[in-house]
Amino acid sequence: MNLISSTPGLGLTVAKLFFWLFLFFIVLQHPRESSRAGAGRLGRMELLGAVLLAASLLGTTAWGAQAPWPDEPSHTCFFQTLGSPDSEFCRGDLEVIYPQLGDVGCSYIPQCHQYRWRISREWGSPRVRYPRADKSKKYVLVLVDPDAPSRADPKNRFWRHWLLADVRGTDLRTGDLKGRVLTDYVRPTPPPRSGYHRYQLRLYEQPAGQHIALSPEELLSLGAWAMESFVERFRLGSPVASTQFLTKHHED
Repeated sequence: MNLISSTPGLGLTVAKLFFWLFLFFIVLQHPRESSRAGAGRLGRMELLGAVLLAASLLGTTAWGAQAPWPDEPSHTCFFQTLGSPDSEFCRGDLEVIYPQLGDVGCSYIPQCHQYRWRISREWGSPRVRYPRADKSKKYVLVLVDPDAPSRADPKNRFWRHWLLADVRGTDLRTGDLKGRVLTDYVRPTPPPRSGYHRYQLRLYEQPAGQHIALSPEELLSLGAWAMESFVERFRLGSPVASTQFLTKHHED
């Protein structure tokens, strides 16, 4: 598991700790008994100055330590990678990049900071990057959910979430895709209580001179798409790279 965002309010907690340690140190240095009133007044002034200085530092830190997601509970957010057998699908260093999360390939979308809600309701299509892309070639990119409506009962496999053709290798290297859209991007929206869904990206090398298009029947529905038949029809072969991420309904 990789840490993807620090604990909100951590700077404030550290500042508080610094304040009390500093105060404790000054108190220890303050004379316990003094026979001279002047020395006592001087000690009290030193103590007051130390308190004011520490309070100033605390206030400065607190001002600059606002959590980026103030509506979220204060806890550390972890990015959990997939285990076997799901991890075996990830091949070829294909990157799928969402805001704040970065590359979510071969990982679970965490619940913290409303990430599952944001990927389903707020964020648009991700950046997809393939550093190994051949600059002289074109590619076909497919995003599907094989677990519709659930992994236990995938009767609508494959649900088509995104389909691009004529994606240039130069664009894949930067992640700024400008291919021909055959299916507009559809956000991952797992139904409630359906468990984790796999969202799989497959990148195919497009045969030279091949015009890729969906049939009239395929255009009628996103669900129960015969992806294998589509791949065979256009002789796309095996993916040159693939990856997936898992998420579930944001209220589960």
